[in-house]
Amino acid sequence: MVVKIEQIHETGLKLDEPIGLALLQEVLGGAGQDTGFRATRPSTLHASLRKVSGGVLLQGEFTAHVAAPCKRCLVDVAMDVPVSFTLNLVPEALARGEDVGGEESGAEQGETAGSFELEDADEELFDGKTIDLDPIVREQVLLALPMNAVCREDCKGLCAQCGQNLNEKKCGCETKVIDPRLAPLMNIKLN
Repeated sequence: MVVKIEQIHETGLKLDEPIGLALLQEVLGGAGQDTGFRATRPSTLHASLRKVSGGVLLQGEFTAHVAAPCKRCLVDVAMDVPVSFTLNLVPEALARGEDVGGEESGAEQGETAGSFELEDADEELFDGKTIDLDPIVREQVLLALPMNAVCREDCKGLCAQCGQNLNEKKCGCETKVIDPRLAPLMNIKLN
């Protein structure tokens, strides 16, 4: 999904772009980085772009439909993860301190290298002519994913001894856990 700057008029630009299942699957499990989640169906990005002070303000939202195994009982859990973001897209030339003519302004280029300002956290750079939305969607999906998937808050998980799903039925295993290092002491007979 690429947007050209000339497409953004004075009133802004509203987009309803499909996010393909292939893109979501690549984000969640591609390039050798498995997140534990998998995409279940495509989504639609609802975005608004406006030109502001030399850059572009991007507001977007969509719902990522994903599934993952429950961290306690390993049952598949389907989730709808809402993703909402606001980014200030800054042209690279403006970020380097160049004016429209391409000359540097008063700031030296090496001055900001390696620094991080909290107010710049929601800024992204772009080439000044086109905005590629795919990397932004990738990043926002990964940021919105929950740390762990749980089928329900009161999930009892699996039995540590036999592996029975305790949500379905109780097992007959001893719930008192004996430290294996102290187990030989149970065989001592006292007079």
